[in-house]
Amino acid sequence: MKELSPKTIIDQFNMRYLNDVSTFGALTDEAIHWLLASGKLIEFAPDEALFTQSGRGDSFFVIIDGQVSYYKWLDTRYIFIRHYYSGQQIGFMSMVALHSRVGKAVADQTTWALEISSEVFQKLHESHPSDFGILMMNLAREMARTLCDAYKLAAKREADERD
Repeated sequence: MKELSPKTIIDQFNMRYLNDVSTFGALTDEAIHWLLASGKLIEFAPDEALFTQSGRGDSFFVIIDGQVSYYKWLDTRYIFIRHYYSGQQIGFMSMVALHSRVGKAVADQTTWALEISSEVFQKLHESHPSDFGILMMNLAREMARTLCDAYKLAAKREADERD
């Protein structure tokens, strides 16, 4: 894990790229700059964990570039749930639910991510209320898609077990 500067991210990925990141969709450049400066920018090496099962769920990660696999702890082992790609977020559900992590997220390749703590999230609400509302819509939309995918996966596994 290596911390990065906002300048590194902006130099590597221009603002147009960052505007196209689905989690940041429709946010102002000012709000994106503020998030990059206020959050924690991290480079994760392949096989490095963004978070682990039972860890504190007081933040979420926006994947700027790379890919992450998520595994849920079930009984005595981890079960692969899905991949998360550039532009998506991971960990928001734990943060809003105010509970510990129920699985682990592992970088599949070198991955650059922005960690947004609950404190930074609250400060965004205070400093950029319109952008906060847009971010909430983006996060809610992605969370709904994730739940739909989870239901489809559960139905497929159930069907496979019947066969």
